[in-house]
Amino acid sequence: MINRQVRQTVDLMLRARYPLLYIVSGEEEPIEALLDAVTRESNPPRALKYWDIARGWQDNGTAKGRIEDALARISQSYSKENSVFVLKDVSPFLETPTNPTNLAIIRELRHLARELSRSRSTIVLLSHTLVLPEELKQQTHVIYYPLPTAAEIDHLIRQTVAPEKIKLRGLAWEQLIKACQGLSLTRIQRVLARSLAAKQQIDETDIEEMLTEKQAAIRQTQFLEFHTAKESLKNVGGLANLKQWVRTRRDAFTEEARSYGIPHPKGLLLVGIQGTGKSLSAKTIAYEWRLPLLRLDVGRLFGSYIGESEERTRQMMQLAEAVAPCVLWIDEIDKGFGNMTGGVDSDSGTSRRVFGTLLTWMQEKESPVFIVATANNVHILPAELLRKGRFDEIFFLSLPTETEREEIFRVHLQRLRPSRLREFDLPLLAQRTANFSGAEIAQVILDAMHIAFGRGTPGQRQDFTTADILTAIEETVPLARIAAPQITALKAWAAQTGARLASNDPILQEELRRYRLEQIGYY
Repeated sequence: MINRQVRQTVDLMLRARYPLLYIVSGEEEPIEALLDAVTRESNPPRALKYWDIARGWQDNGTAKGRIEDALARISQSYSKENSVFVLKDVSPFLETPTNPTNLAIIRELRHLARELSRSRSTIVLLSHTLVLPEELKQQTHVIYYPLPTAAEIDHLIRQTVAPEKIKLRGLAWEQLIKACQGLSLTRIQRVLARSLAAKQQIDETDIEEMLTEKQAAIRQTQFLEFHTAKESLKNVGGLANLKQWVRTRRDAFTEEARSYGIPHPKGLLLVGIQGTGKSLSAKTIAYEWRLPLLRLDVGRLFGSYIGESEERTRQMMQLAEAVAPCVLWIDEIDKGFGNMTGGVDSDSGTSRRVFGTLLTWMQEKESPVFIVATANNVHILPAELLRKGRFDEIFFLSLPTETEREEIFRVHLQRLRPSRLREFDLPLLAQRTANFSGAEIAQVILDAMHIAFGRGTPGQRQDFTTADILTAIEETVPLARIAAPQITALKAWAAQTGARLASNDPILQEELRRYRLEQIGYY
């Protein structure tokens, strides 16, 4: 199936005599079908000629393995023909323009771009990734072939599968279409063919098959992971204000919300020291809103080749928008984009360009991609990221209060030993874990289990008790003792910026209020 918008764009570029087009697509078949349709319907029709590094020119088999010979043929024939020359596998020849061979290829493309602008012929560079040296940017128009939309997927399945073999209706059919979003047409067809070969029909089991295929496809990018969110708000202790914020916006991605006039929520920034529940909160948001969860590894966005980082960023945004509505979890964003306000670039400005692209997308995107970014050291983040419009809200996650610690103990022990929950002295445990984070509370329970398990012998193990947990607490040095200056600095930052408290701790609220008043000279 051909994307109508891209087809119209290519047709317009050919009629406008654009000399160089660069089409970025992970699939060649849809592009070949598109170019075939456009050239056939041109007036007069255009000849369509393909070259690839393995088989050379498709019509005569010449120039195998030599792009120089392929360009020579274009140079000799473009003025005599009304043609579209499609060159595949070109990205390796454009990656290192300092290489003498590649430099000569780039120079010849520049010559041809100038000469073809006076003819009715066009060169189309086709690749799965965009590699475009500075020398060619002015002469080249780049077109990204998008992943299929819901309507295109619907059409594809109905055209591919006989009606009597489709056993899905209503909501189940919509779920299948959503499961397919983010996959290429080739992958969708492959899963459908496998299902038809196995059971001669398309039914509800194929929804899970498509989700599994999507996980594999996203995992192959190496910088995105598809998570199955299983944690609900019931599994989070404390953070009452954050929970209320999430519950209030539970239906914010529905069509009813659009009709009401509410735009898609943009995202949250969760700030706090390690172990306070930032990552868990990101997972619970996806679960509560019944949205797929994508985790972005910022470090893996950066590649070693020229333009690779920018291309991966574009691919990430395309995938997220194809899967949308979804939650995009950017964990520890400070490690990827911190300390960028200095004047020295250690990577020739790549980090700044990637960051700028991400910021623009966060500000301008209209697709329902909800971003949850977490940060431990917010002080090194650029100010542009924190301004209004990037996120709907910024939450500060402090260490849990005594009441919240009791709730955290209850959540973990309820999951581990639901029948013995009343045997544990939760108020005492909460009292003894002052300055412990939620992650540290989970760890002392695990340590207590090891203590009790190690006391017994095979076949005669005793279960852990409050005393075992207290022993584990005494042996633990909480991070707060080491990171006291960081916690103080985070509180000061929260007071200065007006970040909302994820907890409803009245003591901390008063502390931050007094700090704000001190800043304006009230005290």
